[in-house]
Amino acid sequence: MKFTEFGFSQEVIDGLEAMRFEKATPVQEATIPPIMNGKDMIACAQTGTGKTAAYLLPVLDRQVQSNSEGLNTLVLVPTRELAMQIDQQMEGFGYFLPITSIAVYGGNDAGLWNAQKNALTTGANVIVATPGRLIQHLSMGYVKMDTLKHLILDEADRMLDMGFYEDIMQIVSFLPKERQTLMFSATMPKKIRDMARELLSEYEEVNIALSKPAEGVLQGAYMTYETQKMPLINSLLKGKDLKSIVIFSSTKQKVKEIQQSLQRNGFPAKAIHSDLEQKDRTEVMREFKNRNVQILVATDIIARGIDVEGIDLVINFDVPNDAEDYVHRVGRTARASSTGVALTFITEKDQQDFQKIEELIETTIIKIPLPEEVGEGPEYNPKSYNKGKKPYKRFNKKGGKPSGKYRKDKK
Repeated sequence: MKFTEFGFSQEVIDGLEAMRFEKATPVQEATIPPIMNGKDMIACAQTGTGKTAAYLLPVLDRQVQSNSEGLNTLVLVPTRELAMQIDQQMEGFGYFLPITSIAVYGGNDAGLWNAQKNALTTGANVIVATPGRLIQHLSMGYVKMDTLKHLILDEADRMLDMGFYEDIMQIVSFLPKERQTLMFSATMPKKIRDMARELLSEYEEVNIALSKPAEGVLQGAYMTYETQKMPLINSLLKGKDLKSIVIFSSTKQKVKEIQQSLQRNGFPAKAIHSDLEQKDRTEVMREFKNRNVQILVATDIIARGIDVEGIDLVINFDVPNDAEDYVHRVGRTARASSTGVALTFITEKDQQDFQKIEELIETTIIKIPLPEEVGEGPEYNPKSYNKGKKPYKRFNKKGGKPSGKYRKDKK
């Protein structure tokens, strides 16, 4: 379905043509018509399917059609990276529209606070905000929400996982009861359905490709010992013509160590994590988007907030504890019908977590033999690893190197 078939105003169509948006994705086809008709909605769609445009375009069109003034739309998101990303898309979609927007997120920069306050007091039409920062502004008393027509919760499941439920409900208490409410989520657990019943009225539900990586992602995994991970990365990247790579790790300390190791081996890598100041994180993302930095090492804080086209390779240095986080990490590549590769490093203790990932995406991911120079890794046999108990390693007599096989615990 082409965007011209939705009945958008000419100003919205002009913006889409300038951005070379022609054909709608499945989630856009399913959600745009009911949103344009004013229906509340909960939509489940994986990352990289075009859900930002799915809610922004019809809401912007309704603003243009109604000539509304003042604050019209509030978009709540879990991270500052996602807030900035959506605000950038707003600039593109709204280039030909008389609509202003502001991204509201945390930071210690006084200039940032003052810019946000000025936009909020002078009546920006669209606010894209993280809950905590918006509450800070609301508590000061100068944010007027009486003209608001649309509330959108993007990455709703992630916000609940991060403990934002109370903040969201506090923000809702400031909003008009008569409004359109839209929830977009990558997963649909019970807590999301419970929140939908609290916030939405006579809503429609849309489910698109629930929790599965895009078809264009070639997935593979390596069984490794922890000490083999960095040699494996070096082996995989050496001599390869890859222009854009993201490496995810579980902690910011590991992210720093991976970055330092890559730089020592001559790879152009930068890290992004919660210890960085916002201006530094913004600069790292700018360099990565502009291909001035080839490798980005990151924690899950940005798994859902990277919107960069042409990422060739995603490496999961650690298996995520939450199976659904795997989908979000892998979703950074093969976006917008492109292709990409996602590789995961699995240690002995990760095997059951990785099995849960395979069950979630209903796919058995191929286990690739380690390169010869890295050595032999453990076997993949998740049933033999009793999580929570220390496994018994079997050592060979020559060098004491673990064979990767375990004996069963005694009953």
